[in-house]
Amino acid sequence: MLVLTIRTDKPEAEIGLFDGENKLAYETWAAHRELAGSIHLKIKEVLGSQGKTYADVQGLVCFQGPGSFTGLRIGITVADGFAYGLNIPIVATQGDDWIKQGITRLDSGENVRIALPHYGAPVHVTQPRR
Repeated sequence: MLVLTIRTDKPEAEIGLFDGENKLAYETWAAHRELAGSIHLKIKEVLGSQGKTYADVQGLVCFQGPGSFTGLRIGITVADGFAYGLNIPIVATQGDDWIKQGITRLDSGENVRIALPHYGAPVHVTQPRR
């Protein structure tokens, strides 16, 4: 199974491409405030480096958190969009072995359909000033 991995919980974002647990390509870059503008380009580069296209991806694993609110929101939204648009399974995982966990879950047939972030703390919503 060709699996795309996405991690965006910190200023350095990560995109990986795996055939099962075999790493084909992995890119880490200083995305910081440029994540929304760079993530799609990096995904395309990682796929292209292996002669693959979006249509070749069979599953998606994204890092769920905890981490940066904006980073997780962007990365997981991109992952959910790809999973929906390509009609492929998606899982979200946490921890140091997040990729291995995710690939194992995909191999067992799991599909959460919509990955949700875990921020590690309650979200603070600013109250309107009136």
